[in-house]
Amino acid sequence: MATVSIEADIKARWPQGQCAHSPGSAEELTIIAIDLLVKELGTESAHAFISQVLSRHTASATTV
Repeated sequence: MATVSIEADIKARWPQGQCAHSPGSAEELTIIAIDLLVKELGTESAHAFISQVLSRHTASATTV
């Protein structure tokens, strides 16, 4: 596994508010992305989307 460092400034707005983040790791970026995905799609749809994405990675890992 590789160590990844991230330099980003994320600003997001939605009708009920806004946020700004500066993630420094892939884990922090993932938390921000999931939070925004839940805000946009709702919990169940976000969960289904994430499961679909992860299933593609699981399938490719078993074929290596």
